[in-house]
Amino acid sequence: MVFMKRRPLALLLDRRGFDISGKTLSSDGRPSDGSPESGDPSASPPSLRRELNLFDVAAIVVGTIIGSGVFLLPSYIALQLSSFWAVLLVWTVGGILTVFGALSLAELGSIYPAAGGLCTYLRHAYGPLPAFLYAWSLLFMIHSGSIAALAIAFSLYAGQIFPLSGFAERSLSAICILTLTAVSCLEIRASKLVQNLIAIAKVSSLTGIVLLVCIRGARPVDILGPIPRTNSHSFSPTAFGVALIAVLWAYEGWHVVTFVTGEMREPQIDLPRGLFFGTAIVMLIYLAANVGYYHVLSLAEIQGSNVVAAAAVGKVLGARAARLISFLILISILGSMNGMILTGSRVYYAMARDGIFPRAFAHISDQHRTPMLALVVQGVWAAILAGSGSYQQLFTDVIFTAWIFYGLAVAAVLVLRHTQPHLQRRYSVPGYPWLSLLFCTAAAGLVLTSIVTRPRNALMGICFVATGVPFFWLVTRLNRKPLRKTLSESRGSRPEAF
Repeated sequence: MVFMKRRPLALLLDRRGFDISGKTLSSDGRPSDGSPESGDPSASPPSLRRELNLFDVAAIVVGTIIGSGVFLLPSYIALQLSSFWAVLLVWTVGGILTVFGALSLAELGSIYPAAGGLCTYLRHAYGPLPAFLYAWSLLFMIHSGSIAALAIAFSLYAGQIFPLSGFAERSLSAICILTLTAVSCLEIRASKLVQNLIAIAKVSSLTGIVLLVCIRGARPVDILGPIPRTNSHSFSPTAFGVALIAVLWAYEGWHVVTFVTGEMREPQIDLPRGLFFGTAIVMLIYLAANVGYYHVLSLAEIQGSNVVAAAAVGKVLGARAARLISFLILISILGSMNGMILTGSRVYYAMARDGIFPRAFAHISDQHRTPMLALVVQGVWAAILAGSGSYQQLFTDVIFTAWIFYGLAVAAVLVLRHTQPHLQRRYSVPGYPWLSLLFCTAAAGLVLTSIVTRPRNALMGICFVATGVPFFWLVTRLNRKPLRKTLSESRGSRPEAF
């Protein structure tokens, strides 16, 4: 099996962040030098706990990805692509790209099994500045923007059940973010329990919806027949690219589990498996859901409804059943929000620990072993965003800026294979280098499509990322220790991530 390609016995023995010689691992996933600081727990500050197993990892992947996109975006995609086959193709391409990216990040995670995820990979491949810019963008736009967009979607669906004013919707969005932030401030066990329960609930409910609409639906969907032709909207590469950007929002969150690698019991095993199984499950669910929608609703009905799942169930079972679906969708969105809130704070913690983010973010609660300040700052800023932006504006800007860094992170596989070929890789991405190259090519294409179709939003995203450059120089100079010394010490002492 591909996940056991390198040193399978060592993988099975590595259960607590130790290698087979019994030494603790550094922040880069290497054995430490055995210094007294590493060996005496009383000499070390509080650290994150290793509590996540394979099921927890897969639950984070599935629970974070499946949020509001599969419920809200089918109408937007149908407006771009009127062919059922084009719709299935765009969801398939988005899923394949997500799997390719997940497999590539799994190799990087096997090299650096510590907290930080993409930021850690960017730092080792390109240096501290790109890592800081990504962490900066995560906190102020990419990750917090995704949390805010999910909160807005939550309030929109809640408005389908309980009439809410505009102020009430914004308030509900902020309350949801702050409540889940408070849960994440507790021990990782509390957050993972919430995530596991919601992941099970949403997968079960989505499976039930798919089976229901496929069994009760009356519209024929001839999967093996010829491609249907319509006169209302012709296929174009530009429209496909715009639809693909929307689909990738529905897959957003596939990478965030790498942020909590430092809290996995067996990261070299569980990260590759959790990424692959989680993304594959989501892809299958999304394809089946779209087949079900088109089995019940006409193209015009899908294009005219921004709550397609509820409309499909309501058509086969009635309005009361549609309201029940709205409750299930609310649970799904909560699970995605919880996963995003839990994981994002670990990036700011890891970068602060390595000296390229404000040091206050490296503080770990003595009682709960969580990065308390990082969670609070992220939660408050996401709540502010939720009260000030619309759903479509947020997800468009987030996806564009995020895919710049996703492409760079996957390209790090190619860079490190060339610059550091002797690094120990307990997992190697299959089909190297083609899978990684295809993902990077697609990422570049999506960035260019965003620039062409939405130049103003793209320019705003690029300018925002660039504003982090002066703050990088400011932060690295305000930190007491020089950057080079900090990075050197993080490799030679017991990491807080373990």
